[in-house]
Amino acid sequence: MNNAVSRYGKVAITLHWLVGLGIIILFGLGWYMNELPKGGPKVMSFDMFDLGLFTWHLTEAVSPRTFYFNLHKSIGLTVFFLIGLRVYWRLTHQPPALQASLQRWERIVAHGTHHLLYLLMVLMPVTGMLTTLYSKYGLTWFSIPVLPGLDEPGLRDFFVAAHELTATVLFLLISLHIAAALKHQFLDRDDTMKRMSFFK
Repeated sequence: MNNAVSRYGKVAITLHWLVGLGIIILFGLGWYMNELPKGGPKVMSFDMFDLGLFTWHLTEAVSPRTFYFNLHKSIGLTVFFLIGLRVYWRLTHQPPALQASLQRWERIVAHGTHHLLYLLMVLMPVTGMLTTLYSKYGLTWFSIPVLPGLDEPGLRDFFVAAHELTATVLFLLISLHIAAALKHQFLDRDDTMKRMSFFK
């Protein structure tokens, strides 16, 4: 791809939306699971978010908090893999040039925001995995053991704080990213959003 191309390729577009959707799901899941009380009755089936839309069946009984924390870790590891693919694709495929109509300050903000987004997209799952590594539970991926827990409470607490801080900053940047995209679509009425769309 070169700068004469005005749109991203299908692989870049697919990875953009998959990672974006995954991160939004993780934000919602993180908020939901942290509100759950510790302990509680152990069961083998979970009505997802108590919405009556889908029931998840397990092979062993766990508490609701354990179930949603493990689900968060599993989805997080999956998204981390997709982020790795996205970073690789970005480094090996030059993106299209920014819109010629953008002002200088918009270009600076766009470049800075994108670099920070990539950095935080990597840091957020890394701090999450380190939190899990230094807990007593370890990391599993949909019930498949990946890493054993080292049970180091001090390091775990440090990475919990780092994970929460990274997630907060990433949430703010994503909000800015979405607001900028909507501005280009509805106020500037340019083709910025079409660059990352499957539809021409």
